[in-house]
Amino acid sequence: MKAPHSLPYLWCAAAAVSGASAQSWNTIPEIEIFGQHFFYSNNGSQFLLRGVAYQQNYSPNGTAENTTYTDPLADGALCARDIPYLKQIFTNVLRVYAIDPTKNHDDCMEQLASADIYLIADLGEPSVSIQSDDPSWDVSLYQRYTGVIDSLSKYKNVIGFFAGNENVSRANQTAAAAYVKAAVRDSKGYIASQNYRSTLGVGYATADVPTRNDLAHYFACEPGNQGNLTAIDFWGYNVYSWCGDSNYQTSSYGERVEFFSDFPVPVFFAEYGCIEGLADGPTSRPFTEVEVLYGNMTEVFSGGIVYEWFMGENDYGLVSIDGSSVSPYPDFTSLRNQLQSISPSTTTKANYNPSNTAPACPSVASSWEAVATPLPPSVNPQLCACAVANLECNVKSTDAEAYGSVFNFICGADSKFCDAITHNATTGTYGGLSGCDPKDQLAWVANEYYLGNKKSASACDFSGVATTQAASTASGCQSLLQALGTDGTGTVASPTGKGTAAVGTGGPASSSSKAAAPSVSTPAFFEHGGLVFAVYVGLTVASVVGMIAL
Repeated sequence: MKAPHSLPYLWCAAAAVSGASAQSWNTIPEIEIFGQHFFYSNNGSQFLLRGVAYQQNYSPNGTAENTTYTDPLADGALCARDIPYLKQIFTNVLRVYAIDPTKNHDDCMEQLASADIYLIADLGEPSVSIQSDDPSWDVSLYQRYTGVIDSLSKYKNVIGFFAGNENVSRANQTAAAAYVKAAVRDSKGYIASQNYRSTLGVGYATADVPTRNDLAHYFACEPGNQGNLTAIDFWGYNVYSWCGDSNYQTSSYGERVEFFSDFPVPVFFAEYGCIEGLADGPTSRPFTEVEVLYGNMTEVFSGGIVYEWFMGENDYGLVSIDGSSVSPYPDFTSLRNQLQSISPSTTTKANYNPSNTAPACPSVASSWEAVATPLPPSVNPQLCACAVANLECNVKSTDAEAYGSVFNFICGADSKFCDAITHNATTGTYGGLSGCDPKDQLAWVANEYYLGNKKSASACDFSGVATTQAASTASGCQSLLQALGTDGTGTVASPTGKGTAAVGTGGPASSSSKAAAPSVSTPAFFEHGGLVFAVYVGLTVASVVGMIAL
């Protein structure tokens, strides 16, 4: 049963809620997921997100114009500058869209923990993320995702991760959902395999798009006998329908509450704060939705994250930054006043008995292209390295621009040569090497062509792209190759080692050129239907994509 709490208890006595007056990232109580709510692990009180998106000059799901980013948690001085202002608007969670897993985050995470601020982090970065129009789930993505998990898993003020953000924005992009759901599965599996804490969740953040209901059901459904291995742990909703002084009906907030009333996991606004139609400009947001979001919606929604802290070209910033100086805009004050006046009703874990169950998976139809099972196979970097080492014809060229024509030629010569790299989210047809990077995939099909042409010397050249080699089977490879099969269509077990480990240490990096340049994404998507292949190869750091279609 919900019970109202007074303002001082919620906002002015945050230390009493979390159970300590001076937190560190190692002692702060974890936030756990139970049913449709978040709870503090130490005393079972409910946790409602009062969040801010915290990333400067960032373009999610990278574009050719902006693939760089600044890690917002790598500079302790900047965190020290901003945290006092973040606390003025009662912040208890930040959302960051990209961190650099090679940098140290102890200073910022310690400061955040001391201020009772938690974190939800996106796993991708602008040039290494699941692309909407040419989706893949491959070694480079897996190593990026697991690298972020490795970097942040020790901090107990990390609630979890987003495996994707607005990857499906149009009706013709729903096939991409299969690759994000596979990323959810493998990220959750990786957390378990590394014995990281069980309270770390993995979710997805969706745009407010026509397919939003199918998306929600797809990511929360549990096909077959897999349980929740492929299901999201929480659902983020980027919502901008409440503009200015709107209301519960006009904004469609009521429809969203009704839809998610029986959802099995926590739902929250992963972004909110519309700037449209304001007479006094974008920095005059009244944030009147706050009263509703933390009022009659808390039975279903767990609060939200305001977009955003830093002012940029999109005009959504709450503050202006000039070196060490922070200057709040008028909507900063509006947000503070709105949050200061609310008194949400909450429950405790002891008094909450969740009964919601996983929804049915949406069926493939004209408006939905992704089957729920099978998903793209689990990415296994060791498998890719083992498979390439065991070939008699390998790719020597590092010129990604030359790959497309070779794929085109080989797959056109005989479609069976490319069975191992097939991707089709609508039929659920995936080759055993469909999770490898393009160079490794090309090596496999080149070898298939070479063997199919009786090992003729001219069959392993392709204008200097490939060359013959002595096949070898490294330690630990034999069982993987047996599971893969000689045609490359078998199912191989998920890896158990570190996602970014080198050969011989439990999880080798792919031999792809992408593995050597983690800032470059070269996703490959092969749709195999008759002789139809779409081949996408990343060409530059700016993610210029070449497509050759047969």
